[in-house]
Amino acid sequence: QVQLVESGGGLVQPGGSLRLSCVASGSIFNIYDMGWYRQAPGKQRELVAGITYSGRTNYADSVKGRFTISRDNAKNTVYLQMNDLRPEDTAVYSCNADLQPRWRSRGDYWGQGTQVTVSS
Repeated sequence: QVQLVESGGGLVQPGGSLRLSCVASGSIFNIYDMGWYRQAPGKQRELVAGITYSGRTNYADSVKGRFTISRDNAKNTVYLQMNDLRPEDTAVYSCNADLQPRWRSRGDYWGQGTQVTVSS
């Protein structure tokens, strides 16, 4: 059974930083693209940042220059370093992975989400 588990969310003051982690575990043959999405109350889920297996990245305009996505392929882990956080960054952040399990078809997998709240 493949699982994605996020950690690192919490409450932070405006201007503060958080680092999210997402570990993929289980019987995995390969992980392709990985990414972080967020969904704020009353809003649609949006892509925050994505990263390919080779490390090519893309970001939502609203987080460019403040957030950095990275990954450790040996650890099946993707990170999101979030700096200069703003109240509008408040949301549930979920990680996503396009991966190939050993015994099933390739597909999209999601974590359960972690809450990030930016407030004074």
